[in-house]
Amino acid sequence: MNNLFDLTGKTALITGSSRGIGFYYAKGLAQAGAKIILNSTNQGSLDKAISLLQAEGYQVSGYVFDVANEAHVVNAFQQMDESGYKIDILINNAGIQHRQPLTELALKDWQRIIDVHLTATFLVSREVANRMIARNVGGKIINIGSLTSEQARATIAPYTAAKGGVKMLTKAMATEWGEYNIQVNAIGPGYIATEMNTALIENQTFNEWVKNSTPAQRWGTPEELMGTAIYLASSASNYVNGQIIYVDGGWLSML
Repeated sequence: MNNLFDLTGKTALITGSSRGIGFYYAKGLAQAGAKIILNSTNQGSLDKAISLLQAEGYQVSGYVFDVANEAHVVNAFQQMDESGYKIDILINNAGIQHRQPLTELALKDWQRIIDVHLTATFLVSREVANRMIARNVGGKIINIGSLTSEQARATIAPYTAAKGGVKMLTKAMATEWGEYNIQVNAIGPGYIATEMNTALIENQTFNEWVKNSTPAQRWGTPEELMGTAIYLASSASNYVNGQIIYVDGGWLSML
């Protein structure tokens, strides 16, 4: 029996993948056999990530572009076309955060969060899907949702709105592209211990709240997201479409 989770011969683009959770998605897919294309807006960070993965023997390249800028996205895909890359798997991971009460929130800050999380997911997926359809080989698109795709927290309204939109955009993409054998699903990470969350982890009150409101009684690790990414990128999930899988230690299940 063939390994359902084997990604050998596949090429995967992961946005926002020079560090943090995106880097672990890339590493997980590389471990499963995929060739990896990293993305960042910072060349130095991108070069460091490429070197780290190449040192472990993986096939990795990378492109600097802003996923929320249509011209940048279109240009990057033209470069990838010219280099002969044919993307089989896309993970729309790039993201930022901005914490501020709604009554004090400037439109530019609202728009930037929406653009990076929601509009960028549309832009990059559109480019990938058009190429998958033209090649007539199908493919996998994995969007990144959040616990805020289901629930809200104060001071992160634009992020919450964007991640709720990502959940529904995932369903819309699955509806339109399913006939081309393209499966579009999403991952909803729970509270994951990353460098970006260091301040929250070091905040004793918040840290205890996370632990007490999670059945697992702890923060998750980036490595614990890798298996879900591999599953959704592989032939094991060929009849799974339009879903969001929460990797949250049970957080959403607990009152």
